[in-house]
Amino acid sequence: MTARTNTPAAADFVRPRAVAGAACLAPWGERAEGVPGGAAEELPKVVGFVLSRFSPIVNAAVVECLGDPTSEDNLVGQAGPRTAMVLATMYGDTVTGDTATARMVDGKVHSPLLFFQSVTTSILGHLTKKYGITGPLTSLSHLTDPGGQALLLADSLLESDAADQVVIVGVETAANERAASVQQRLTENQEQVGALPVSDAAAVVLLRKAGQGSERLPLLASAVTEPDGAAAPEYGWLSGLVAAGRVQAGVAA
Repeated sequence: MTARTNTPAAADFVRPRAVAGAACLAPWGERAEGVPGGAAEELPKVVGFVLSRFSPIVNAAVVECLGDPTSEDNLVGQAGPRTAMVLATMYGDTVTGDTATARMVDGKVHSPLLFFQSVTTSILGHLTKKYGITGPLTSLSHLTDPGGQALLLADSLLESDAADQVVIVGVETAANERAASVQQRLTENQEQVGALPVSDAAAVVLLRKAGQGSERLPLLASAVTEPDGAAAPEYGWLSGLVAAGRVQAGVAA
């Protein structure tokens, strides 16, 4: 797969920022061999969420990044009131949305669980309860560069003093028939559109304010498209978040 460059590729945050934690998760079985974050197909179940792997993969990746919510050593600690969360995705939870629509068309009784989890931020609400996070919660969608937009929003939250740290979550599930059709049409019409990951994937970066002299974090790490960089094209548009977390956290490429 050829890595694609998103726009803007080299913009910097307004002020120096620090990556305090990062994690990526790509549970696509045998195809995950050699892919950073590759995991087994099965994900831990999340109470109240059914059918789709959208919320379970977000839950698993955030816990991997922040640590056990029951531990005093997790990266949120006592900073819950000053912690924000931003979730970015291109197509959202298509499995839940399309399943609910199909049930309605077939005249079946609507499932309250599907109604609940169809809201993209529902999994963020679940996580905030576990970690004691009470800062701003935001979900955004963007066809070209969801990761870059999430980083811009996180930077804005830090710059406006709305939070001292932001948990940035990028997530995409394997494209179902509808998402694949939309992606194909946009590509055929030569629209600018971000590349999709090979299968279900999530990347999490914990961004904090940093003191003077701290290294700047690029909005989209150019190393993703550089031959000697921390390339992870299997993650599609999530590669920017994966590379930012890996490079800044000091993980070897």
